[in-house]
Amino acid sequence: MRAAFLTALLLTPLPATADDITDALHAAITSYEAGDVGEALEEITYATQLLNALQAQGFSAYLPEPLSGWTREIDENAGASLGFIGGGTAAAATYSGPSGQFTITMMADNPMVMSMAGILGNSGLMATMGTIERINRENFLNDNGDLSGLIGNRILIQAEGGSNLDDVIAHLEMIDFDELARFGN
Repeated sequence: MRAAFLTALLLTPLPATADDITDALHAAITSYEAGDVGEALEEITYATQLLNALQAQGFSAYLPEPLSGWTREIDENAGASLGFIGGGTAAAATYSGPSGQFTITMMADNPMVMSMAGILGNSGLMATMGTIERINRENFLNDNGDLSGLIGNRILIQAEGGSNLDDVIAHLEMIDFDELARFGN
């Protein structure tokens, strides 16, 4: 399997300018060909980390722009610890404005998200745990002002810390949930 993967990498056309990702992949191939499987695995792990970071940058684009009078600070390290809980992609931003601040966090393709799908994918069960807020035809569990919703059965969105729920909802309404559900596909 690894040999087939490495062969495919060799046959894949690469851009004319090298970057850290292609450098790591080439180093993995060189190490593999030299018989140093451990070093090849380290290089592949590094390339995977860089690719995950690249994918996370694209994921951050789905975070809503701040409303007028608000600011947004994107957490560049939101997905750094996802490897410890099974991988996936994450993006987060803190929004600050006239009524305070709150954070929107999104996680995709993570085992933790899948474990929550049983709850957030079932509106009857959600209703027993708190109030359901409908945002652009999606259900969000309102647990004392913190909102959690599942988009496309694989993307968890959480909004936490807002003192004014209307401001939080207004930001979430700006997300194109249909487009978000297609992320990575």
